[in-house]
Amino acid sequence: MKKILILGGTGFVGRHVCEKLVEAQCRVTVVTRRRSNAQHLLMLPMVDVIETPAHDSASLAGLLAGHDAVVNLIAILHGSEAAFEKVHVQLPLALARACEASGVRRIVHISALGASLDSASMYQRSKARGEAVLRGAGLDLTVLRPSVIFGAEDKFLNTFARLQQLFPVIPLAGSQARFQPVWVEDVARAVVHCLQTPDTIGQIYEACGPEVFTLKQLVELAGRYAGIKGGKGRTVIALPDALARVQARLMELAPGEPLLSRDNLNAMKTDNVASGQLPGLQALGIQPAALAAIGPTYLGAQGLRSGLTAKRKTAGRF
Repeated sequence: MKKILILGGTGFVGRHVCEKLVEAQCRVTVVTRRRSNAQHLLMLPMVDVIETPAHDSASLAGLLAGHDAVVNLIAILHGSEAAFEKVHVQLPLALARACEASGVRRIVHISALGASLDSASMYQRSKARGEAVLRGAGLDLTVLRPSVIFGAEDKFLNTFARLQQLFPVIPLAGSQARFQPVWVEDVARAVVHCLQTPDTIGQIYEACGPEVFTLKQLVELAGRYAGIKGGKGRTVIALPDALARVQARLMELAPGEPLLSRDNLNAMKTDNVASGQLPGLQALGIQPAALAAIGPTYLGAQGLRSGLTAKRKTAGRF
């Protein structure tokens, strides 16, 4: 597997996957709708960026020609039932048809922990349907199901740290939901390992870190790691379910991508932790990094930047 097509390569996980593939001496083709989103990838050797929409089987088949495998990282976290269906089900269906037409059989597909047809969440149901579409195509498929992913550019812990820079108290919906956060570098290593190891074909792997946290604990850790309030973090107040849904609805009405949606709350009804019934990262030879070893290295830098900004503002008053 020396020539790999990446769908979703300009995103948070995608850039790490591209770096690991280059380290493995692979030639990488990244498909994006906007080349400007791929500036960080253009610096890498052996990476080609193609600006084109790729949501139908004909265009995907043309892009796949000459490649050994494809990695699908495209996903959305918020949206309507129709939006989730388009991205998480119809795109994998088009990709499966394109693989058949082009003769490229090898796929590594990034799904999500908790993907289930019985889930209360539209997101998780659509992820399960997308997996089913690819499995039904009879291709050489490996599925990775990560828990929430953390790392220097994440929109998870970084968001909680920024909120604590702005507000004295954090009202939190879904505070007791449990997660098993995994480092983005470990997910990227898993993708590369799967591409290089035929024994992973037909397998589903749960990509999780070594520890389980409640959402409240993760928010508190984000504040501490970022040095908020002298390293103590802000007070986090758990919201009851009724208020949590009101908060989520208000956030949905705000412009831009919401920080929280009602579908997110539905997803958090089920703990986002390893089931123990499927292999994990250890089965791929990866010992997942602990949050405590990685989180302070980037959240602490964010806290330092915030502190320097505050000092400049204070100095300007005299």
